[in-house]
Amino acid sequence: MCVGLDPDPRRFPSHLGTQVDDIETFCRTIVDATADAVCAFKPQIAYFAAYGAELALERVCDHVRREHPDVVLILDAKRGDIGDTAEMYAREAFERYGADAVTVNPFLGTDSLEPFFARKDRGVIVLCRTSNPGSHEIQTARLQRDQADNDASGETEPLYEQIARRAASDWSQRADVGLVVGATQPAELKRVRHLVGDLPLLVPGVGAQGGDPATVVTHGATAQGTGLIVNSSRAILYASNNDDYPVAARRATLELRDALNAARK
Repeated sequence: MCVGLDPDPRRFPSHLGTQVDDIETFCRTIVDATADAVCAFKPQIAYFAAYGAELALERVCDHVRREHPDVVLILDAKRGDIGDTAEMYAREAFERYGADAVTVNPFLGTDSLEPFFARKDRGVIVLCRTSNPGSHEIQTARLQRDQADNDASGETEPLYEQIARRAASDWSQRADVGLVVGATQPAELKRVRHLVGDLPLLVPGVGAQGGDPATVVTHGATAQGTGLIVNSSRAILYASNNDDYPVAARRATLELRDALNAARK
């Protein structure tokens, strides 16, 4: 169970405003209300940057590390660039925000990921099959299998499968690597699990996007019933727009956690 921190001041309770301190207060309150029920928090950098609230993000990340050190901090940044720029993005994620892991875009190839892989004590979570409706336009395009693969024999496969194979055979040998696979694509989730073995999967799309918790577990868990970081953001953050929002957020978190664990059994 992972809570995504996507603070949208337009949806805050009326007693909170749109200032940096309000964004920090909202996120810290959600964190403290749910921390004992989750394995990770996933702040989305765009929601902070759009309001010039990067300082709030720094403080929220520091709060998670200091007050809830057993909870993994995943910076959802989806960075992807080359050379020195990628190195700057890695420094931003791991040094400025102190993230345990960061989401990255593999579109520019392995060399664009190497600055993230170089941080041996941190995790790298690569986009593979995302939850948005238009993801099929590129991610399911069929490409010829890598000729270095002994089983290739001229066959084609979807791009997301090639990413999964490369993560399992190459990238995971360089660093602690996981993949992003959306809950709204259950057949592809099952296929990715088959291809990557026990690699961890970050699964967004449960809750507001309509992903089903039981389906995620049956299609995406390892044989031991593990290997998943199941994220929900809006359904938890905005379970109430009144002063009781921490209580409502905790209730929504526990309900989803219990649904996931019930499916594991």
